[in-house]
Amino acid sequence: MQETTLFELNAVNSLANHFLSEVRQTGFQDDRLRFRRNLERIGELLAYELSKTLHYQKQSIQTPLDTTDINLLEEQPILITILRAGLPLHQGVLNYFDQADSGFVGAFRDHHDDHSFEIALKYFTMPNIHQKDVIVIDPMLASGSTITEVSKQLGDQAQPKHLHIVSAIASPEGIDYLRQNLKIPFSIWTGAIDQKLNDMAFIVPGLGDAGDLSFGPKL
Repeated sequence: MQETTLFELNAVNSLANHFLSEVRQTGFQDDRLRFRRNLERIGELLAYELSKTLHYQKQSIQTPLDTTDINLLEEQPILITILRAGLPLHQGVLNYFDQADSGFVGAFRDHHDDHSFEIALKYFTMPNIHQKDVIVIDPMLASGSTITEVSKQLGDQAQPKHLHIVSAIASPEGIDYLRQNLKIPFSIWTGAIDQKLNDMAFIVPGLGDAGDLSFGPKL
C-alpha cells in the first residue's frame, strides 16, 4: 500500500464545517446557487491548504517605498476537473490558483445489470502535464475508480511530478483503492472522510449526487 499525504478539512473545528454541513443537509440542497457556492468555498479552503506543500522561491518586489523579498510559487499547478459535478469545486480551486492552466475529463459510471460498473471516459483534454504538480478535482471520492482511470490516461500522455486529489467528501474504501492502484506519487485533500460505501458504491452518509444538486437532474 502506497504511503501518501492525507488531509481532512473537518478534522479540526473551522468555518469549513458550516459549508460541509450545508452541502449535506436536505433543507439547504434545494438552493442550487448556495450548494454550488459552498462547494466553491470548500475548494478554496482545500486549495489554500494544498498550496502550503508546493515549491516556492524568494523574489524581490517593488513597493511604492522600497523593495522587499517574498516567497512566491515557482510554478503554477495544472488543474484537471471531472465534468460535470466537479465544476463548482474547480472554480474554488481556480480562485486561488488563478493563473493555472486547466484540463477537463468527461467521466461517468457505465452500470451493468449486476450493479457493477466500469468508468467510461468520453471527453479528455489537457495542457502539458509533464513533471508538473497536477490537481485532480472531483467532489466525491467514492470507489476511487474514476481517479485511477484518469491517472492512467495522464500517464499515457506524460509523467506528472505529483498528483493532488481534491474532493469535498471521500470514503475510506476509495482512499485505500488509490493507495493500492495509483502508480505515481499523490496526496489526498478532502473536506471529510465518511463512514463507508454502500452496495451501490455511493458514499454514506455523503451528500447525494453533486452534479444533479449543482445543475439539475440528468436523463
